[in-house]
Amino acid sequence: MLKGVPNLPGFPWPDGKRAAVTWSFDVDAESPVLHDEPASATRLATMSHQMFGPLVGVPRFLDLLERHGQRATFFVPGFVAERYPDMLRAVIDGGHEVGHHGYLHEPLRGMTIAEEAAILDRGLDALQRVGDVRPRGFRAPLGELSFQTPALLADRGFQYDSSLMDEDRPYLLDVGDGSSRTLVELPFHWSTDDWEQYAWMPGYDDGRPIETTRKVHELWWTDIEAHIRYGGLFNLVNHPFVSGRAARVVAMEEMLERLLSDERIWFTTLGEIANFAASLPLPPRHHQPYTVN
Repeated sequence: MLKGVPNLPGFPWPDGKRAAVTWSFDVDAESPVLHDEPASATRLATMSHQMFGPLVGVPRFLDLLERHGQRATFFVPGFVAERYPDMLRAVIDGGHEVGHHGYLHEPLRGMTIAEEAAILDRGLDALQRVGDVRPRGFRAPLGELSFQTPALLADRGFQYDSSLMDEDRPYLLDVGDGSSRTLVELPFHWSTDDWEQYAWMPGYDDGRPIETTRKVHELWWTDIEAHIRYGGLFNLVNHPFVSGRAARVVAMEEMLERLLSDERIWFTTLGEIANFAASLPLPPRHHQPYTVN
């Protein structure tokens, strides 16, 4: 038991670690804007805001991670892989994990099984064709996983998903089709997403303040310390067009140095965490679709 936390055993992280911390990057680039508002294709200023991610943000993070000998997980929509093939290859050549993030950042809601399957397959095809990579992990755009998505992921050989928020430690997700197949679920939360802190775009985030790095990193470090107490997973979701800005990268490097100096923390990729969680005798969790009369 963790001191001061009755009846809440810590997650059995390897080598006596008390918490896991992972950096994941959603390399959305122009895809969410083009999906939500196709007419934005004519708005060069708006598109340039999104281009910053693959053109500047990703190279900065690749450099930061290389200098500290660390790896991370990059979720890349198929459209982005096709538009920025050199960026995708740089991520792969740097030894980083590539995850699936849709084709054009499509939220998986209100779709038929066939429509979801087509998006998954189109994204897989683009990543395979451009980067010769077959992802093991998936994150739904906007975290919009449907009840039918897990079985579709299992059909395609995915090992884990990182879209849900009903836990802050890894668990096994029953895919829900009666097959007893499972995925490792690696949850996140909006409070550990840089978009909620830093992003501002006309028409998207009007009225939201752009926070300082000091405020944001105080928020995140408070969360990390709490995960150390509860034995949890701090799954930081970064968007390179958001956190790739200069001051934020400097703050991220300071965070990384602090993480690596703390012996209580396991800093690694989502894929490595999924491998470890899959080796444990965790009970599967099944999410039952709702019936509302």
